[in-house]
Amino acid sequence: MSTSEVLDRISGAITMVFARLFASLLLTFAFLGTVPARADWYEASSDHFVIYADDSEKDIRRYAQNLERFHAAMELLTKRKVEKPSPSNRVVIFAVGSQRDIRKLSASKSRYVAGFYLPRAGASRAFVQDIRHKSGYPDFSTIVLLHEYAHHYLISGSRFGMPRWLNEGAAEFFASASFPSNGGIQIGLPAQHRANELFNSADVSIYELLDHELYERNRGKRHDAFYGRSWLLYHYLIFNQDRMGQLDKYQAEMFSGLSSLEAGKKAFGDLDQLEKELRSYLRKRMSGFSLTPEMLPIGEVTLRKLPKGEAEMMPVRIRSQRGVDEETAAELLEDARKIAVKYPSDAGVLSALSEAEYDAGNDAEAIAAADAAIAIEPARTNPYVQKGYALFRMARDAEDKKAAIDLAMKPFSQLNQIENNHPLPLIYYYRSFVQRGIKPPENAKHALERAAQLAPFDKGLWMRAAMMQLQEGKIAIARDSLRPIANDPHGGKRAERVKNIIALLDKTEEGTVITSRDLAATAPVAQVSVPAVPGEDNDEGGAEE
Repeated sequence: MSTSEVLDRISGAITMVFARLFASLLLTFAFLGTVPARADWYEASSDHFVIYADDSEKDIRRYAQNLERFHAAMELLTKRKVEKPSPSNRVVIFAVGSQRDIRKLSASKSRYVAGFYLPRAGASRAFVQDIRHKSGYPDFSTIVLLHEYAHHYLISGSRFGMPRWLNEGAAEFFASASFPSNGGIQIGLPAQHRANELFNSADVSIYELLDHELYERNRGKRHDAFYGRSWLLYHYLIFNQDRMGQLDKYQAEMFSGLSSLEAGKKAFGDLDQLEKELRSYLRKRMSGFSLTPEMLPIGEVTLRKLPKGEAEMMPVRIRSQRGVDEETAAELLEDARKIAVKYPSDAGVLSALSEAEYDAGNDAEAIAAADAAIAIEPARTNPYVQKGYALFRMARDAEDKKAAIDLAMKPFSQLNQIENNHPLPLIYYYRSFVQRGIKPPENAKHALERAAQLAPFDKGLWMRAAMMQLQEGKIAIARDSLRPIANDPHGGKRAERVKNIIALLDKTEEGTVITSRDLAATAPVAQVSVPAVPGEDNDEGGAEE
């Protein structure tokens, strides 16, 4: 099969986004002591990524370039371009520690954890092991990052939530990549990291892949081959010439309203025959395809060696941005303050201190640290965010609420001047009216919807946008906003509750105004709540692979 045929087939197969929400994980305070103490920390900055690592300059640059090549390869293969993120809306990657360190940071009991990802508007974070370049097939930690970024990229192109097997199969397909020294990329390779589960773990039938409820009923406690089988089915449908176009048809049938299983029967035919073909395909020699460096243009990667103070603050920053509770926030603040005393003129240190003060509930101190950071380095964005968070929290109990909220909007307005497409100023502009008890004007509503468009991966933000749309009687639009959340196989109770909302909307006439109170009065939708706004305990979780 020619490269152009493969490109066309993959482009047709990936017509929609494969949505994914990652289950919430808790921070463990022990991570601070596990971060290896090395001499130099670097920040690598590119069009779509910001990478922090205490590694060699050469390795970090190569790591950033490979990730940008991966992004370029996905653009080429899917034939879709996503909007270039604003600087603060890029994926920030912390590459630190061993797999054991990552497990501690994630607080997961699973021994398979090699990294995890937190999707948030203006604050998407990935936590992976130290950079490990390998010739040929990449290290598993790199595969995890590629898998998660595949989800991130694909969800940035559409609002249609797909079934879990397709979601994971596509991510596995792209994550099975290697980076030759010539600057190209090999992608769609056999998923070697799934070989053991495919041959030795509990099998997952084609029926269980297509019917997620059946899979959940039948799955046991032991590790099964769901990821491997999802990859196998996706890979087979992409490369088998006799089944060309069937993946396209499957998605089209689902879009028309059929269930995943019914769409599979209609698109793939005899599922028992497909099962036999998959078993045979697994034992055949497979290959992906190669893209040359000329096919993968990437932008510049710039490196910055962190000053001594900012480097010393990195373990605090990592834990803070992972998420803290009341107890760990107080402990973390002690560390942040000790470092800040040593480096009172380091804007990076003061920015991290401002975040630690805010997390510990110290609004005035957070504002003071943010102001100090801004005075030293006005272009640094995080101090404006932390100052805005603190001022909005203080405005809750202010006697003159209007004046307090007007003041709270100033740092976000300044941030908007620095970075026009940063989603947080848009979110807080809308919130500035809600918190005053004033009906938001149309431009504020548009601002919230624009923020959601800029951060399609933030499910909490889309919930808030959908609630706003329901209050306007925009039933069809709200349904479209909610559907990826309802279809999210990792969505848990929230996904089930959102399904209940959609069921209600299916019976509701367009133009009918629905409020949160209306939803609360309709069992079993009563448990649905509007998520917290960024900066206020809105801890969207991450998941491991």
